[in-house]
Amino acid sequence: MLNIVDQAKPAYNPAQTFTIGQLAEEFGLTLRSLRFYEDEGLISPARMGQTRIYTHRDRARLKLICRGKRLGFSIGEIKDFLDLYDTDEAQVEQMTYLLRGARNRIRHLEQQLRDVQQTLKELHEIDGLIVSHLHSKGVQVPTE
Repeated sequence: MLNIVDQAKPAYNPAQTFTIGQLAEEFGLTLRSLRFYEDEGLISPARMGQTRIYTHRDRARLKLICRGKRLGFSIGEIKDFLDLYDTDEAQVEQMTYLLRGARNRIRHLEQQLRDVQQTLKELHEIDGLIVSHLHSKGVQVPTE
């Protein structure tokens, strides 16, 4: 099985469960974020009265959600990816979907990088023109 979550894994105990507070602390999320992910159908903890009980499956899905958000994927894209995991044990559809999404993100980020580089170039040119103008007027310009 392809592990796209991470290589460092705590000891696996299938019977272990987690509280909302434990997962929120582990992943640096708010309780509200976890509830939102539940409302969106990304995770589905069991309930014992009002208490949410999270399994290793929920924890693994939460890891994927956090990684997807860090990489810039939308909640909808993350949900589609997670839904494919449930329907394709071989993970072919899931990995194909992720590959397509990752390549789209790469193209988008590379374009953003080109845009930022162009903006920086223009700002440096403006900076140089302003400094030259101020020097021609006898104004001392601090260097930064």
